[in-house]
Amino acid sequence: MNLGQARVRLVHSGAVLAAAALVAGCGSQYRSVVTPINPSGPAPQPQSYAVVVSAPSVAAHGIATMVDYSGDTVVAQANIGPGPSAFTLDESGSTGYTINSDGTMTDFPASSNLQTKNVNYLSLPSDANPVNLFSPSSGLWAADLCGTSSVSSVCQPVADVYTGSPLTFNKTIPVAVTTPVSIVGPGAVGQRDFVINQNIPSSTGVECNISPSTVDVNGQVDTLEVVSYTVSGIIPVGVCPVYAVESSDSRRLFVLNRGSDTITVINSQLDTLDSCAPFTDPNTGRTVTCHPSLPLSTKAGLTGTNVPTTAGPVYAEYNSATNQLVVADYDGNAISIIDVTLDEYGNDGPTFGTTYTVPVGKNPASVTVLYDGSRAYTANQTDSTVSVVEMSSGVHVLEKTLEVTGHPRTVVSTQNSTSGKVYVASPDSPYLTIIRTDLDLVDTSVLVTGNIVDVRVTTQNGVSTNNNNVSRVPGFGQPCNTAGLETSKGSSLTLAECQVLP
Repeated sequence: MNLGQARVRLVHSGAVLAAAALVAGCGSQYRSVVTPINPSGPAPQPQSYAVVVSAPSVAAHGIATMVDYSGDTVVAQANIGPGPSAFTLDESGSTGYTINSDGTMTDFPASSNLQTKNVNYLSLPSDANPVNLFSPSSGLWAADLCGTSSVSSVCQPVADVYTGSPLTFNKTIPVAVTTPVSIVGPGAVGQRDFVINQNIPSSTGVECNISPSTVDVNGQVDTLEVVSYTVSGIIPVGVCPVYAVESSDSRRLFVLNRGSDTITVINSQLDTLDSCAPFTDPNTGRTVTCHPSLPLSTKAGLTGTNVPTTAGPVYAEYNSATNQLVVADYDGNAISIIDVTLDEYGNDGPTFGTTYTVPVGKNPASVTVLYDGSRAYTANQTDSTVSVVEMSSGVHVLEKTLEVTGHPRTVVSTQNSTSGKVYVASPDSPYLTIIRTDLDLVDTSVLVTGNIVDVRVTTQNGVSTNNNNVSRVPGFGQPCNTAGLETSKGSSLTLAECQVLP
């Protein structure tokens, strides 16, 4: 080794030692670098809003308010039409619609970008008297007490169809001779929608609100073929039908008959009552029985624990996680939890019709079920409370009762994987009550402008679409806006008095 090579090695060795010293630090041992693992953190919050429609007075412009799920804060507000009486969201939870007292309809985006300039107005036909709205994934349907068609220029009950963007009036479809109160169905071309009719001669439906048990006229359901916009059949139902809900697979329609304390079950695919002669399924060996009607009270023939003498069903939700129909029995101060499971062939399952009755507060006007089916919440109109009913693991018991502001008429919910929120609205209060479902406690109240007409949520679990696309207008057998209004006005109660606070 010559002198030059020795110097090179010496310099190289010194550089290596210096680098090692810098890496090791003062007395530390060298450790290899590893990829850090970040904590997963809490589950994401649902991208959901509570959409509130309120009105300072009958003549004043209504207000649409967006309340954010995460912060319980108002993120947007806009003026809509005056005196809104009916409100619904479309199936996707992206657009809201209202019927207004000046003969107009408004639609607005259900988002944090809502501004008054985004609100669209549509003038209704001069003789139109729409009472309820139904908005599937596209378009809008309205149950109308007075409309004209190409068939007749005389005012008659019709289903109005609105299509396009912006929304425009398309056509009317003549239905039953009196009192269409609701429209429900998938709303898709090639499938059927259903118009719920009370057949009350006065065409106001107030009889079904004041004394539904004294009405002796059966209602009917008109079947609408969406592809041709025609009525293809008429199906008889019970007395004073006030609401209907369809299963998420569109195989069954459940019609709530307040006057007869029953639920009429319709096979949506066959367009008939869900009735058949019992037969033996060759694949399973069990006897299959269909159910045209489900009783809800002792008057209607239901037996079991806590069954009320009179039920008076006014609202229901279908929960796809548990295949249960949960019904608010307004006159029976209870909810009915009904198994409506179908088998793999689309027949009623062996447990179809099994009913659990749970007493709740006084006059439950509506009910909501958490997306996972674990609990139900009722808006008890007369005693200003919300009942929390435990439903998990086959248990059906009243868990607790919460006090709220006003006389609640609407309760809706949204939920993610770990928690959720319940929104409660009273038509005699400007406060939206918010309940946390992880604690089942009232979390806060949000003040809006004017008393609340109705509230909806844009999603039920942060991902899927909701089932809130059928509006509910007071009257027609539905609860009036304030508790005791029926008795304070007696038989002179009119539909307008039922819709407007005294």
